[in-house]
Amino acid sequence: MYTPTNGESTDSQQLANYGLLVQDLLSQCGTEEWIDDLWSIYTGYSIYQKEVGYNPRLSETFTTFKELVFFFQKLEKIK
Repeated sequence: MYTPTNGESTDSQQLANYGLLVQDLLSQCGTEEWIDDLWSIYTGYSIYQKEVGYNPRLSETFTTFKELVFFFQKLEKIK
């Protein structure tokens, strides 16, 4: 848990808490594993869509998955 310092802004505290949550999430496995898992999830979702029919938000879903993959790729570069 994050302990704020005196005079620290609410925004700063919130960002620090988000950072701790991301750090905890990323400690579960490496970025490549996250990317592989994301594409597995998206593939399963795409196959399921064929069974249930047209989804007007399909392109938005792809964009969301793509942005998550880019997020993990950026994290890998930061390391």
